[in-house]
Amino acid sequence: MTDEVIDRVDYNTLPDEEFRATFRGWLEKHYPEHLRQDVRRPFRRLRGEEACSWLRTLHRHGWRAPAWPKEYGGMGLSFSKQIIYHEELERASVARIIDLGETQLGPTLIACGSETQKARYLPRILNCEDIWCQGYSEPNAGSDLAALRTEAVLEEDEFVVNGQKIWTTHANESTHMFALVRTGRYPKKQLGVSFLLIDMRTPGIVVRPITNLAGEDEFCEVFFENVRVPRENLVGELDQGWNVAKALLGYERVWIGSPALAGKALALAERLLAETGAGADVGVMDRFAQLAADLHDYRALYRRTCDRIAASDRPPGPDVSALKVYASELLQRICEFNLGIAGAAGGVVGDVRVGNVVVDLHWQFMMSRPVTIFAGANEIQRDILAKTVLKMPTVAGKEERP
Repeated sequence: MTDEVIDRVDYNTLPDEEFRATFRGWLEKHYPEHLRQDVRRPFRRLRGEEACSWLRTLHRHGWRAPAWPKEYGGMGLSFSKQIIYHEELERASVARIIDLGETQLGPTLIACGSETQKARYLPRILNCEDIWCQGYSEPNAGSDLAALRTEAVLEEDEFVVNGQKIWTTHANESTHMFALVRTGRYPKKQLGVSFLLIDMRTPGIVVRPITNLAGEDEFCEVFFENVRVPRENLVGELDQGWNVAKALLGYERVWIGSPALAGKALALAERLLAETGAGADVGVMDRFAQLAADLHDYRALYRRTCDRIAASDRPPGPDVSALKVYASELLQRICEFNLGIAGAAGGVVGDVRVGNVVVDLHWQFMMSRPVTIFAGANEIQRDILAKTVLKMPTVAGKEERP
C-alpha cells in the first residue's frame, strides 16, 4: 500500500464479515504499535500531531469519515457498517480521538451549510488543515445551554463577538471553533441563538487551558473581545442556530454510549483480581459478578439499539439518551471497584505496580468522573427520557434543553 490517495471503494457492497476482515487487516498493518492503548491509561486520547498524522493516514487510504457521503470525501457507510468500523477500532486498541471537525461540524455543514462553506471547510477537515473545537458551554450556561450570553452583534457584513466559553475541549490546539452565540432577544431563550464559525487566530481571542484532576489540560476557557467574524461564517439562518446545533445530538449519544470503555475497565478489573488475590473474597467476587452482568446486559441493549437504528434508516430518537446515561455510570462504578481492590495502590497518583501490572489507577478514576457530564449531563438526559419517552408531565415554565 502506497501513501497515494486510493480510489474510494463502496464498502456497502461487501458482506458485513468481509468488510470487517478488510478493515481489521488494514488496521493490523497500518496502525502504529506505539500508539496502541495500554493498561496504564486505556482511556487515553490522541492529541496534536499524533492525532493528525493518524487521521491523515486513514484519509489517504480511504478510511476517513465513515458517516460522510462519498461526494464530500467520506466513506458513505451504512449505519450497520459504521458499527463494525467502530468495533474494529476498539478491537485493535486504537486510541480515541476527539475529532469534532469530522463528527460534528462536517455533518452539520453537509446538512445545513452553504455550498461555499462545504467547498471551503470539508476538504480542510479531512486533511487536518483545520482543527475544530466546540464553543457551546459558558460559565452560566452549561446544561442549560439556552442561557448562553456570548453575544454577536451584526455590523454591516461582520459579527462582533464578545463573551466567554468554558470547558472547550482542546481549544488550545484548535485553529477554528464552531460556536453558539446570542444574536437576538426573544421570550423563548432558544430563539435568537446563531451558529457561527470562528477562526481562532482572529485578534481578540484568548485561550486559557484548565488542568483537570487527572493532570490533563483537555479543557479550556476562551475569551472573546470585539472579535470580528465575517457574516458568511453564519451557518443556517440568523437566530435559528438552536435547530442547527440539535440536529446531530442523537448520533453523538449513540457513539458516546459505546460499551467499549466500560469493557476496558472491566478487563483491568479481572487482571487486578488475579494479581492481588482479591478474587478469593466472596464479597468482592459478588460485586465483580454484578458489574460483569451489567456490562453483558448493556452490550446486548447497545447492539439491539444499533440494529434497530440501522434497520429503520432514520436518525436516532430521544431514547438513545439512555445509552449515554448507563454507559457513563457503569464506567464510573467499575473504576471505583478497581480502586477498591487495588488496596493501598489505589491511593497512589501516577504509575504503580500491582503484582505484575503497572497501572495508573488515579488517572483512570479521575478521567471517568466527567463522562456523566460530557455531551449533555446525565441529569439532562434523564429529563429528556422522562419528557419524550416516558411522557411524564413537564414542570411549568421549564425550558427546552438540548
